[in-house]
Amino acid sequence: MFLCYNLRKRGDIMSNLALIPRYTYQDYLLWEGDWELIEGIAVSMAPAPMRIHQQVARELFIALNQEALEECACEILYETDWKLANDTILRPDIVVVCNEENERYLTKAPKVIIEILSSSTAKKDETIKYNIYEDEKVEYYILVYPDDLKAKVYKLKEDQYTKVGDFTKELLSFEDIDCDLELDFEQVFRKFRA
Repeated sequence: MFLCYNLRKRGDIMSNLALIPRYTYQDYLLWEGDWELIEGIAVSMAPAPMRIHQQVARELFIALNQEALEECACEILYETDWKLANDTILRPDIVVVCNEENERYLTKAPKVIIEILSSSTAKKDETIKYNIYEDEKVEYYILVYPDDLKAKVYKLKEDQYTKVGDFTKELLSFEDIDCDLELDFEQVFRKFRA
């Protein structure tokens, strides 16, 4: 997968990987706190998100029209585990997933993933998760920068993400997800503007 591939490019870092403990989904189930597991490597999600992160997440959740999704067997979920493999479990901030039958964790690639960035997660969200989501064929990946009241939107085209644009007050209409879904960034960010 992506993490090991990139580490191989860095030479001596690869030799140090043997010293890092590797974990599985069974280990993950026993942990306290908030974690993700990427290719067997435990990644802490602590500390808890700041209030603006939670407030922006709430506004995004509200702005996505659940009624439109119900017509096409899709739903919006917040901080739900996505099990990509026995050694890789991610927990995106917000997902739009369709026809998912497993109640415990996601088994299919979401149609839309939204990650709300903080200084402690930005690098992981912009690089490692970006590449994983692209490899897993997530149709839309949205990076939200709450301090800047801006979102970067990427759409999968020919198995690669293409930047749709930077959104601050614009309306995003999702294509190719079998739902009539829109996200109004003016509505999302309105209450945070001074």
